[in-house]
Amino acid sequence: MSVHKLFLLRHGEGAWNKENRFCSWVDQKLSEAGVKEAQDCGELFKLHGYKFDKVFTSILSRSVQTAWLVTEVMGQEWVPVIKSWRLNERHYGGLIGLNRAEMAQKHGEQQVKVWRRSYDVAPPPIDESHPYYHEIYNDRRYTTCDTPVKDLPRSESLKQVLDRLLPYWYDVIVPEIKAGHTVLVSAHGNSCRALLKHIEGISDAEIAGVTLPTGIPVLLELDADLKPVKPRQLLGDPAKIQAAIKKVEDQGKALPNGK
Repeated sequence: MSVHKLFLLRHGEGAWNKENRFCSWVDQKLSEAGVKEAQDCGELFKLHGYKFDKVFTSILSRSVQTAWLVTEVMGQEWVPVIKSWRLNERHYGGLIGLNRAEMAQKHGEQQVKVWRRSYDVAPPPIDESHPYYHEIYNDRRYTTCDTPVKDLPRSESLKQVLDRLLPYWYDVIVPEIKAGHTVLVSAHGNSCRALLKHIEGISDAEIAGVTLPTGIPVLLELDADLKPVKPRQLLGDPAKIQAAIKKVEDQGKALPNGK
């Protein structure tokens, strides 16, 4: 049986990941640690002898930069990189720029978990009074994309992320995989979680428990119908992976003693 390999990668740590802020559609570069995470991922791919035919990214710099660093380390800079806003991080609306731990202190950890992890609950929408509204919607990457700015989201649930991602998945990425090409998707925690939910048939409730840490690649082995033939694999050192997962899960916890 022919098996297709699909790799999903949440970008390396960004500047606002380090500060535990909701980054979403605000453009941020990788932190120093994030650069190393991407390079280490490239080394891991190189060690296993993987070769990519196409790389897909969002139009946010941390996603694109991760793809560049990975392919550079692999010596595969020439591999085509295709970008789309449909692979962007989930739009966190009015939460953008806020600190997760401080929000947990104010609203409770459970409410922050609902905003971060639930399938069908969207955060409060962003409006023109928000400090990052004009930075986002006046950005040329959106004023020139395939969707009018007025139709772009102002807030999203994970379900809405999947809804805007699926047309791109079926129209652009799936044909590459079915053609026998090895594909890397270098995107974000929620766009990768949405794809995982769709491919693996994860329930609405169970997807809340799926954590993807930065810089840790996920290998999916799929049959001709793009159904998994074995469980997903997070590649790398197991202890390092577990520590990275815990770090992400702790981001939504309130600061000790409110500090």
